[in-house]
Amino acid sequence: MEPFTCDLSALAGTRHTAIIEGRRVVWRRFGAGPALVLLHGGHGDWRHWIRNIAPLARDHSIWLPDLPGFGDSDDLLGHAHAPERMERMVDALVVAIERLIAPAAALDLAGFSFGGLVAAHLAARVPVRRLVLLGPAGHGGARRQSVPLTDWRALRGDRRKMALQQNLAAFMLHDRTSVDDRATAIYESQCERTRFRSKAISQAGGLAQCLNHLTMPVLIAWGEHDVTAQPQEIGPQLADGVATRQWRLIRDAGHWVQYERHDAVDALLVDWFDVGAAPAPQPARR
Repeated sequence: MEPFTCDLSALAGTRHTAIIEGRRVVWRRFGAGPALVLLHGGHGDWRHWIRNIAPLARDHSIWLPDLPGFGDSDDLLGHAHAPERMERMVDALVVAIERLIAPAAALDLAGFSFGGLVAAHLAARVPVRRLVLLGPAGHGGARRQSVPLTDWRALRGDRRKMALQQNLAAFMLHDRTSVDDRATAIYESQCERTRFRSKAISQAGGLAQCLNHLTMPVLIAWGEHDVTAQPQEIGPQLADGVATRQWRLIRDAGHWVQYERHDAVDALLVDWFDVGAAPAPQPARR
């Protein structure tokens, strides 16, 4: 595996904050060009995309929020388990996009895991040229996680680090060599700062219904060993018979596919979000 690099200093990234109902939604922006918004997953923050920013920022302005209740952003108003919390999150993102990004221009959008379900909801509310969902939640199909997660919060030192790495290997990453110190540090920080409760929403379904309201080209991709789905079953179900949808399987990758196989995902996203590509329907295929 090639050495990990994520030096973003040359991209002159900037931090932006939208104040919505008195609460901060924090965004980071890198690069220049048409807007591409990247939404992170549950128990995450903008760093779910840390290995993808530089390649994508060559042709786009990359906008990465910490979703409300995650990372540097404030919590939504109301209870962490409020039944309308998903709708309020999407509402907050719509307002933030209108304030920070040109509201009339169609943007490109990608979402990972829980952020994939959020992206599908959001794409019905703002102009989106092309959409990518990586390991999206809300598919309603079977999951194949076989190793339970370890409660790490009361642990310290090496025992805490070992528990976090066990969880990364059980849920997020397929190849144990991907479970390095940097991935562990990012994961620990993300988990510690997550206040929004996304699990019930992620497992409740609803993705197919969201997609049925969308007309733009949609690419759906999973890691070959993603434990949150049965990709070879759910992929064809979501894409079957819909000319604007395609699905892909990324070999040798787990759930956090854009980190573990960043090279393959970068190539896929650069091609899909090619600024010269027309938003024409494409045949659904593997």
